[in-house]
Amino acid sequence: MRLSHLTSCIVLSLTGTSFASAAEETTQKIEQIKIIGSKNAVDDIPGSSAFIDNETLDNFAVTDINRVLAKAPGVYFVEEDGYGLRPNIGMRGNSADRSEKITVMEDGVLAAPAPYASPAAYYFPTIGRMSAIEILKGGSSVKYGPRTSGGVINLVSTEVPDAPLGGKVDLALGSDGFAKLHAFAGGKTTDKGYVLEVFNYQADGFKELNSGQDTGFTKTDLMGKFDIYLDAEQRHHLEFKAKYSEETSDETYLGLLDTDYAANPLQRYSASQLDEMNTEHTHFSVHYDYIINDDVDLSVIAYHNDFARNWYKVSKIGGLSLGSGAEEIASQVDAGTYTDAAAPLVDIKANNREYLSQGIQGELAVRSQNHDLRLGLRVHADEMDRFQWVDQYALNDEQFMTLVSAGTPGTDSNRIDSADAISAFVHDTFTYNDLTVKAGIRYEKVDLHRDDWGTTDPARTNTPAQRDNSVSAVLPAIGFTYQTSDALVLLAGIQKAFAPPAPGNQNADKEEGWNYEAGLRYSNDGLKAEAIYYVSDLENLHGNCTASQGCNDELIGNQYNAGKVAIDGVELSVSYAAQVGRFEIPLSINYTVANATFEESFASELDSWGNVNAGDALPYLPESMWQAETGIKGSNWHVLASYQFVDEMRTAAGSGSIPANEKVADRSVVNLSAQYTLDRNQQVYMVVDNITDETYIATRQHGGIQVGKPRSVQIGYRYTF
Repeated sequence: MRLSHLTSCIVLSLTGTSFASAAEETTQKIEQIKIIGSKNAVDDIPGSSAFIDNETLDNFAVTDINRVLAKAPGVYFVEEDGYGLRPNIGMRGNSADRSEKITVMEDGVLAAPAPYASPAAYYFPTIGRMSAIEILKGGSSVKYGPRTSGGVINLVSTEVPDAPLGGKVDLALGSDGFAKLHAFAGGKTTDKGYVLEVFNYQADGFKELNSGQDTGFTKTDLMGKFDIYLDAEQRHHLEFKAKYSEETSDETYLGLLDTDYAANPLQRYSASQLDEMNTEHTHFSVHYDYIINDDVDLSVIAYHNDFARNWYKVSKIGGLSLGSGAEEIASQVDAGTYTDAAAPLVDIKANNREYLSQGIQGELAVRSQNHDLRLGLRVHADEMDRFQWVDQYALNDEQFMTLVSAGTPGTDSNRIDSADAISAFVHDTFTYNDLTVKAGIRYEKVDLHRDDWGTTDPARTNTPAQRDNSVSAVLPAIGFTYQTSDALVLLAGIQKAFAPPAPGNQNADKEEGWNYEAGLRYSNDGLKAEAIYYVSDLENLHGNCTASQGCNDELIGNQYNAGKVAIDGVELSVSYAAQVGRFEIPLSINYTVANATFEESFASELDSWGNVNAGDALPYLPESMWQAETGIKGSNWHVLASYQFVDEMRTAAGSGSIPANEKVADRSVVNLSAQYTLDRNQQVYMVVDNITDETYIATRQHGGIQVGKPRSVQIGYRYTF
């Protein structure tokens, strides 16, 4: 990767920063890590947004990001493993596959393993250790890139405790061998502070193998922060952050046939008994803040992310790929009806990859009476190194597997995709009486490169086949809010949408178009309501060829251009808390309806697209979703319940009625949370997911049915100090 220019650049760029004014108490920590900042700040944003605070996360002892996202309208997710280890998140009609169409950040820093060169996010930060989640859609996301077609999620990690010594210990046990340990401790003095954190959770898994092996996971995060003020006036501030994460999960893409799902939805075919994902992730960053004067701030972050993973999983059975007959053979072996004399051969591919993402970014804030001007610049580089192979096993009548031949590393896929990017923005917030205007422009310049050694040069001794793409984009955005009364705010915005192509996109077409939205917010006497109508008019939509999309092995990593796509929808949310005697009755409802269609006919190798006709609906997009949450709260306890409905989805582009083998049926899931505060430091809690034990299909994306998680119980104890 061409990274040398990073060391010679002194730059400013996007941080998503919310700075504390120098006029505020200087011992307050500068807010460098949030893009919204608080629930109240949502009211000033001329677009759809959400701020999910630590109390909300604790109420449901959240370890699955999908549980959280259901609280925000306009956000879609496709479940996969039942625990949210690798979520598939989309916004406003964009594809949810591997969260590749949204910008994901942790503490204002890009979190995807290679956000430009390989956007499919097989790593996602552990949600259980976060203190807040911020979701931003619409024109205000012009400050954040590289992807502006959908939206932004910023995960706020545990902050340094605002006391000489503070922390938390959270322990839980649950169904299917679930166990959790979350602990952090730290403190702050007048000029320095620190926090150290560990988060470990694991489960045996809820799926069943005939061999009796586990189908679960274990994941551990370690994180540390140290910050210090460099001067007595506390205008110069440094923060160092380091994080390490590792995961082992017994996950597979080999799904069930409809008949086997009907007989036992929790079974897993024996052919998947060796499937396992192993990952390691490290992060280092240094953040410098400088309060130049009462009206000018500067913030710079240098960051480095390494991610390595090897997903050892079934790719073929009996020479047939997933979705093309492999499931039938796996089913026959387990049922004892396989008739060939020789045991079927199972190809298990070592999807071995290493990722690197690093850069330096900063933001300058200049404030005046009516303006809040932000200027940013980021220099970034990332890469994905694929070095894969295939081992072959025989699956015998006893449903055990014997190694037949071991592959040579680098003889399956052997290439490096890399990207160098420069981005810059100017953004101003202008206020005049009851009118607030937020306007900005973003520039992205991306150089993409691929070195491919093929399957016959594992030592990489020969000159690789090479491919280069370069794109640039100028992305304006403007939005406004108008306070018509103390209770009512009108809002509207327009934004240029963009996503860079992948190195495997030979046409180098960027994803671009326009996003529009308009709506209102109402707030009075504890009642909050929001209604937003949005339109995304894309001139070109990308489709990335991944294993999760069902692509053939030799096509994985390629990218297709779908041309024009029309997306529109409505996002509604209402919340109110009624006081009934000594009790509080909270109620919140959010509702999303969306329509997304291809406007051009074309052919692709993606299973979820295939041969598309103009007017076909996009796959894996429910027409409607909604969630209602209510309960009762006392002075030191609460019981809360949430009801979530997800409409049916088609698994392949099409129109009219959905064929049975291309349908994910609608589902309703009810979750329950109960919490009791023993004293000012101690709480006990219980969480029940899917309390009605609803059986449902989560996805068909991987060549078969993957089932949703059945009823599960978690009981925990929390101590804070």
